[in-house]
Amino acid sequence: MRRESVNKYRENNREKYIAHSRFGYAYRTGKIKKKPCEICGDPNTEAHHPDYGKPLEVVWLCDYHHKEEHKRIKRDRNDKNN
Repeated sequence: MRRESVNKYRENNREKYIAHSRFGYAYRTGKIKKKPCEICGDPNTEAHHPDYGKPLEVVWLCDYHHKEEHKRIKRDRNDKNN
């Protein structure tokens, strides 16, 4: 069952999956280095893709600011559709 859901996710989110894969490889091989949160400077960060078409261009955000960014994106998408 898990394998089916993973394959379905990959099919439905191809650009996102490719971006995450390419970024992950670049990060694991040292081409990309982790940086502090671009908003608050917290060293414990996650990579955020503003544009999945540019898989190696990320914004480094702490967990809090990453969640806030996704809330903002969702809010903007909802405002645009109303």
